[in-house]
Amino acid sequence: METSCNILVVDDDAFMRDACEQTLSRHGHSVTLAKSGHEALGLLERWSFDLILLDLKMPDEDGLAILAKIKAQDPEAIVIIITGYGTVKTAVRAIKLGAFDFIAKPFTPDELLNLVKRVLKNRQLTIENLYLKQSLKQERHSTDIISSSASMAKVKEMIAMVAPTDSTVLIQGESGTGKGLVARKIHEMSHRRRHPFISVDCGSLVKSLFESELFGYVKGAFTGAETTQRGKFEMAHGGSLFFDEISNINLEIQAKLLKAVEEKCISKVGDHKVVKVDVRIISATNRNLQRAVTEGLFREDLFFRLNVVSIHLPPLRERKEDIPLLVNHFLKAFSQTQGKTVEALSANAMKAFTEYSWPGNVRELENTVERLVVFARDKTISTQDLVFSNTVLSSVLTREPLRLEDMERLHIIKVLQRTGGNKSQAARLLGIDRKTLRLKVKKYQIPGVTA
Repeated sequence: METSCNILVVDDDAFMRDACEQTLSRHGHSVTLAKSGHEALGLLERWSFDLILLDLKMPDEDGLAILAKIKAQDPEAIVIIITGYGTVKTAVRAIKLGAFDFIAKPFTPDELLNLVKRVLKNRQLTIENLYLKQSLKQERHSTDIISSSASMAKVKEMIAMVAPTDSTVLIQGESGTGKGLVARKIHEMSHRRRHPFISVDCGSLVKSLFESELFGYVKGAFTGAETTQRGKFEMAHGGSLFFDEISNINLEIQAKLLKAVEEKCISKVGDHKVVKVDVRIISATNRNLQRAVTEGLFREDLFFRLNVVSIHLPPLRERKEDIPLLVNHFLKAFSQTQGKTVEALSANAMKAFTEYSWPGNVRELENTVERLVVFARDKTISTQDLVFSNTVLSSVLTREPLRLEDMERLHIIKVLQRTGGNKSQAARLLGIDRKTLRLKVKKYQIPGVTA
């Protein structure tokens, strides 16, 4: 399916306007017509268009002057000049003034459609570039859901059913259960997968910046707004917009978010023009939003808009059969990134993993495995390694006898941690010289310390 856009056609010739409208409308584009530059400027004060087709020669109007006013009003406006025979030189001048391209009369429907396709491709590349920059800041994760439990099988089934639709989805569950992973999976299984997946971390954004982050802003909208910027909604156009921990959005922004979701339109901060956006909304929260509604902390109408489909993620303690799968998955991943060969956990170490309650859920387990790989000395991680890496599993360990050299290694690690890695100070506390400490660090392969 071709990507559609909002197009403004500006031409004093009624036949030309109608011909452009018929050609473009048949291919799914939304077309607005203006018979003069003055009328076009009035429309641009109220609406934002993806593309403007502007006739260069109109009675009593200078097309170049109209172009200059359009670019002054909206520097990001994409303008294609319609020019007649003998005015190509003027069209070239128009490009120097900011026009994207020109098309000479008479032109065929295919010529017009091909030019529009090129504009859309250029626009999409710009959006994808913004998306790529935003994505590089996010944590790298596989979108595979590692699980064999019955409860997660139900989650996978719900994902498969809701992904092909455009329904809003609310993902609920404790912190660290993988709500972001499920949101990405929904996007990647949807018809929007070739378009951006933009994430909004509602828990980390400063409340005063919410509006500009979501809707963008124009130059001069506030102190420091030196250029016009797209917001998350525009960046996600055609794709999915994920609100992580949405309960952190204040009531004022909730009202504006509701309007954007309902009307599929936004306005940048400092601007009154309307921009049409096509996004699929996916939200996540670790709070009971229904209770927040009762307490007056969350809008009821927004809650119902977001909660068309609800997916609940069970905590890791309720699906312990998934722990060995997750451990092995993360062992393999971090062995590759750390350049080490760590293949498995000993039976007692795995027992400690399965008996621990994991209050931080999958995220805590992942961080623990990464730490173990960093400190690992052998291919198999034992309970001694759990002690050495100072993990949270001490309370459930089935203890194995420690060798004398293991005890010495552990003591050196603790002293180095106490001194912040200062080897001279650590050597004094250990009662040895710096050279001896250096040899022991090398012997015991203590990570994070240069021998």
